[in-house]
Amino acid sequence: MILENGVVRTMEPTLPVTRALAIAGDRIAGGIGTHETALASPDRVDLAGRCVLPGFNDSHVHFPTWALAQRQVRLEGTTSLDDALQRIAAATKDVQPGGWLRGMGWRSGEWSPPTEPTKEALDRVTGDMPAALMARDYHSLWLNSAALARANGDLEVDGGVVVRDGRGEPTGVLREECAWHFRDTHVRPTDDEMVDASREGVGIAIARGVTAVHDKDGWLGALGVWQRLRDEGQLNLRVWQSIPAEQVDELADLRIRSGFGDDLVRIGYLKTFMDGTLGSQTARMLDGTGVEITSREQLAEIIRRGLQAGLPVAVHAIGDLANREALDAFEETRPEWQPLRFSHRRISRASRSSGSPRRFSSATLLPTATSPTASGGRRQAVHTRIARSGTPALFWRTAPTRRSRSSTRGRGSAQACCERSTTAVPGTPSSG
Repeated sequence: MILENGVVRTMEPTLPVTRALAIAGDRIAGGIGTHETALASPDRVDLAGRCVLPGFNDSHVHFPTWALAQRQVRLEGTTSLDDALQRIAAATKDVQPGGWLRGMGWRSGEWSPPTEPTKEALDRVTGDMPAALMARDYHSLWLNSAALARANGDLEVDGGVVVRDGRGEPTGVLREECAWHFRDTHVRPTDDEMVDASREGVGIAIARGVTAVHDKDGWLGALGVWQRLRDEGQLNLRVWQSIPAEQVDELADLRIRSGFGDDLVRIGYLKTFMDGTLGSQTARMLDGTGVEITSREQLAEIIRRGLQAGLPVAVHAIGDLANREALDAFEETRPEWQPLRFSHRRISRASRSSGSPRRFSSATLLPTATSPTASGGRRQAVHTRIARSGTPALFWRTAPTRRSRSSTRGRGSAQACCERSTTAVPGTPSSG
């Protein structure tokens, strides 16, 4: 096939723009020349001046979760608690008897007047129907009384927060490991639900020009979802799949290394979390606030075990203390790897990182985007330095301080520099 009479942006420095492009099977054959015109009866497409770009690679997506959310009540853009409750009330009619009302996208920091969600507010519009609504950052879960009753009081998990009121009763909001434990125990979608939703999601992605994804839903069993879609002939994306760091020993026993797979689905890297997020006020900060999910010592051990198994490591680190300890863990294990690549790592206090940034002079750092969950009216500009002559750049943003009044550990995040941040050991073509 030959695409002609258009503007083809190749992203190739030696030929950044051309008017025509030849495609042979599943490969780009190059610009139009004698060889391409000699192809047997090539199909020709007149672009009529339209632009052609390489397919987009979404380097950070929770694809099955996102696909499922297309069928759930969406709370992005709600401006108040009442606004959110109106959307939730409207969605109750679509829930099958005995089923769960599921949703996502709320962020109380954007509501006016400022209000925290509670089970009582949710009860008013859901009644006895169990409801579980994930926050926009995926690190907090809003539940009603019917949903909380399913746990029978089993809510506390290390590395998580059960938000409680003045009487010590759960308000209906769980954060970090507590949120994920409840979700996995009581609201986890079935494999068939994930495959069905992801099948539709692939179609949406392709229609928007996305041809490859770095998926972060390894904990949800996304690898099996992709394999089923591939076997059905319904997978038109290339997938670089994360695997939970807790599964490193199982992968090592099977001798499965990074890159294992085929042209469509491959094992990528191990994924772990140092702390929480800005939106959920759980980023781990130097002032002692936030939630620790993985310690420096634990991360160093994960890196070592991953290297032995041939699996790179990506780590989510948001607060300045979490970033400091992640850097320390990589420095501690540095003799065992080189070079290091950082992607979309964001820190709020570059000057307070232990040691010198020059210790990671081989790192490649990519520009960061403004935090997706920072309040719209308070978003700060992203400040960047461009790495030159092998010296790494640090990308950061500042955020207004907001203290939590609800952490059971007495620690709520005071501020954070970003929402999604990853640091990867060599071999990962993606941020975490």
